[in-house]
Amino acid sequence: MKKQIAIFCGSHKAANPLFEIEIEKLGALMARQGRTLIYGGSNKGYMGTISNPFVAADGEIVAIIPNLFPNEVIYSQPATKLVVVENMQQRKQLMLQQADAFIALPGGVGTLDELTEILSAIQLGLNHQPVALLNIEGFFDPFLQQLQLMVSERLMKQELYNTILVAPTAPEVLDKIDGWNN
Repeated sequence: MKKQIAIFCGSHKAANPLFEIEIEKLGALMARQGRTLIYGGSNKGYMGTISNPFVAADGEIVAIIPNLFPNEVIYSQPATKLVVVENMQQRKQLMLQQADAFIALPGGVGTLDELTEILSAIQLGLNHQPVALLNIEGFFDPFLQQLQLMVSERLMKQELYNTILVAPTAPEVLDKIDGWNN
């Protein structure tokens, strides 16, 4: 079982209410299983949705947040370990160093930035941890299609694409991560 999982998610919530339901299930399942949440640090948007079950279960939370946010955001969610860094690059670097696995949830450009940074690290041989997409209601389908276009145009290797784990539900995404072999 991958214990420390970094979650990439948005500080906003989507219009589709099914996203929040499945993300809350993921947080509750991870907390029940004794996994550690590594995430962006606040209670805003899906960051709150994923972290609230950990708070309720007194679970392990590592919050990594840049000091560019106001204190009310930085200290908005209790954490077992709060790490305040100088910038987003440091946040991503610490997440890369500490996590056993990564899961991207529906989110915006910040989520895509974090996800593509990890994929770039895999391509460069700097990361060997599983990367998964919680593909609720097909949210990541257009992204996966874009990556397939990159592969077909020989701008990205099929091997890199093949490393991405994709699942539509919380239990399935955790099963894929736990079954992943490097």
